[in-house]
Amino acid sequence: MTHTYYHAKSSAKLFGGKAEDYLAIHEWFDATKESFCDFRHRALRHHAEGIFECERVFGVTIPNSAGKDVPVRYISEQHVMEDCGGRVPNLADWLERITPVPWMAHATKVGHRSRRAEQ
Repeated sequence: MTHTYYHAKSSAKLFGGKAEDYLAIHEWFDATKESFCDFRHRALRHHAEGIFECERVFGVTIPNSAGKDVPVRYISEQHVMEDCGGRVPNLADWLERITPVPWMAHATKVGHRSRRAEQ
């Protein structure tokens, strides 16, 4: 889906209440678009670990306007599945597809400059 509002409308259809009941959760998932505004932003939260982090942020359930408590994990899974082809990837699914480059593995002691940085 292209916008958090449509995810929220989908949640309201699935779980009852209004789209506004779910908007904060869907905005949390897509806030990473601020850093990278194409599908790659999903690598930061659109996975199983991100779903559990969302639950830590928002709690186990949220009340909707219909008076029903809805599990945050269900809302999160719905968002991720809508964006990831009907599946919930894990973090490794995203990270194993990163092509390493030298700077990623180059450690430097704090307070020391590397020779490469001096050049």
